[in-house]
Amino acid sequence: MKLSNGKRLERLHDRYRNGDLSRRTFLTLTAAAAAAAGLDMPWMRQALAAVEEVRFDGWGGTVQDAIDKYAFQPYTTKTKIKVVQGTFGDEDEIITKIKTSKPGDYQVIHSSGVNYYIKYVNAGLTSEINEANIPNMANVLQPMIDPFRKLTPKLSAVPYDYGTTGIAYNTKMISPEEAKEKGAALLLDKKYAGKVGGYDDMTTRVWYAALATGQDPNNLKDMDTIWAKVRETRDLAKKFWSSGAELMDLLSKGEIVVTDAWSGRVAALQDQGHPIGYLDPAGSYAWMEDMLILKGSPMAECEELINFMLDPATSIAVAEGQSYPPSLDPTKVKLTEKIEKLPAFDKTGTMKALTFADPVYWATNEDAWTKQWNRISKGA
Repeated sequence: MKLSNGKRLERLHDRYRNGDLSRRTFLTLTAAAAAAAGLDMPWMRQALAAVEEVRFDGWGGTVQDAIDKYAFQPYTTKTKIKVVQGTFGDEDEIITKIKTSKPGDYQVIHSSGVNYYIKYVNAGLTSEINEANIPNMANVLQPMIDPFRKLTPKLSAVPYDYGTTGIAYNTKMISPEEAKEKGAALLLDKKYAGKVGGYDDMTTRVWYAALATGQDPNNLKDMDTIWAKVRETRDLAKKFWSSGAELMDLLSKGEIVVTDAWSGRVAALQDQGHPIGYLDPAGSYAWMEDMLILKGSPMAECEELINFMLDPATSIAVAEGQSYPPSLDPTKVKLTEKIEKLPAFDKTGTMKALTFADPVYWATNEDAWTKQWNRISKGA
């Protein structure tokens, strides 16, 4: 039986929604069907001519390598849309570049969760995602989505992974028992002077000073004590590192024996056989990362890319490759044993065991605290 044009278009649409067709293939076949029917569809010509590549900027290193191998390359094979990649070490630097660029020059950012999301929102850089185009969001942990939704009911970002900044230590020098007993105070132990490291970042320095002084990092009462502890760590430190690659290099070569550290990078070192232990002391800094679509981006293609990245098979492969748990809800999606053993993994799906920064509280104090940290880091 010969199909009517309407029925043909309806079936094409069903195949597209079911994921059997890429957006570009769907548009091509729809345009062909429309042309056969003698219909003029200007929007179709614009859509077909629009996008051959999507721009992505991320953290580089093992994290971006895993995303490229397990997500971007298969996505390009499937859709023929190329993912052009850039990297950054400090997200504040990329935000500055975005502010001085044209809308659309930067498109998808592997961003540092709600603490940075609020910066993009306040700068007017966010978009509005059509969540119907990202059906795999149904498997994303709701406790990860909710903090973004509180800032913007219409989302511009989708949570993708999470981790903690805990304490990494060389097991040849420090026993697990000592690490557990001292917790955050391990970073202030004078017997490791000249062998201490730390992230060159105001938030981390203030957060760990808060833990060392018994204060709530989201409700600090005594900043003089906080800054005194920050100075103590500075004076004991061999170096404050500025990237995951530098962290791994310092630990693997034994140049530092204790440092606050990103859980995934420590897991990667452990996989490589280095004698590195990891501890999340009570209240350790938990964070999530998201895929943020900027204003001016080709929305449909960016949404399609993120939906592809959230496909359970893709997301699990990326998570195993980068050593950070995915944003997938473990009560909805069966995860692998390797992921379940990753530092920071929350098997309950509630995220209640993790302590996240209050984005409004930290944004309110960021300028003043950053100025003080910059002075201290220079020796004041």
